[in-house]
Amino acid sequence: MTMKNLSFLLLLMLISMESILAQGNRPIFEEMPGMVSYTYRDSFSKDVSATLDTLQAMGIKDMEFSNLFGKTAAELRKLLDERDMYCSSFGVGYADLVNKTQEVAENAKTLGAKFVRVAWIPHEAPFDLADAERAIADFNKAGKILEEEHDLTFCYHNHGYEFYPYEDGTLFDYLMDQTDPEYVSYEIDILWTFFPGVDPAALINKYPDRFKLMHLKDLKKGVEGNMSGGTPKENDVVLGTGQLDLPSILKAAKEAGIEHFYIEDESPVYYRQVPKSIDYLQGLKY
Repeated sequence: MTMKNLSFLLLLMLISMESILAQGNRPIFEEMPGMVSYTYRDSFSKDVSATLDTLQAMGIKDMEFSNLFGKTAAELRKLLDERDMYCSSFGVGYADLVNKTQEVAENAKTLGAKFVRVAWIPHEAPFDLADAERAIADFNKAGKILEEEHDLTFCYHNHGYEFYPYEDGTLFDYLMDQTDPEYVSYEIDILWTFFPGVDPAALINKYPDRFKLMHLKDLKKGVEGNMSGGTPKENDVVLGTGQLDLPSILKAAKEAGIEHFYIEDESPVYYRQVPKSIDYLQGLKY
């Protein structure tokens, strides 16, 4: 090998190494996460304006509201606009989705939201096929109204109880199969996916086109899950300090094109945990 060829080979190796190192330093999660109003529910219940000031100071812009906290949608929208913040998703109860679809749509549009979300299907445990079939019919009907009449996307947020075995899969698979993808999308809550024993990254990869939103949360180490859809609020911990494999989940979410990521921390000390969770997310590298 001539000296010229050797120099060229060394140059190629150097470029390759630089490329590998650069890839290893790329952030997994580049944006500021959004926030679910439920995280700051106690604070919002006392003073909406002051709570929004706190979130604005942290750099939060993207909000998912599941409560108007005594305000009209227009009043809340004004407070958001004044702080250069916005509401991308509006969470409502199952009964309101079904019985007050038009009112829900008007409030969502006034807030500026593009998504309407439901996080719980009323049922007596255990969740069963009849519960799933009722929800499928209601979600398809309401989702069609929201999409065709109001240009809003309906999302169902899983809560853990939907993963009972059914046929070759689970009742959650049945929900996915029977809801019309044109009218029904999903918000994946990664804790309530992991808690009943399902890998959130694998579920996203299984249904890459159905998940539009994500709740970011982590489960305290040592806590065993089940399909109840409930666990003590103290079991919500700082992202990256619990049991969930956040890097793998976020990589799958990014590849699937999930549009909004909201921190949901139900812990009593959420105000101490949230800044640490944000730091963790923004420090993740490939």
